[in-house]
Amino acid sequence: MEIHNAINLDSAILYGIINEKLRLECDSLEDLMSTMDLDQSQLQVRLDEMGCYYDPVVNQLRQK
Repeated sequence: MEIHNAINLDSAILYGIINEKLRLECDSLEDLMSTMDLDQSQLQVRLDEMGCYYDPVVNQLRQK
């Protein structure tokens, strides 16, 4: 699935897409950022706004 302007998506949609990609296609957040061509600092700002963090143990976003 190609996502254009992923950072600008609704928070719930972005959260779902990221977790789906992490579960099915990407081995890490770094891999996901490369695959989706996302800027790390922009993604971190969005995760902070959404109250989320990346948990590398389960390779998923989690709510704070």
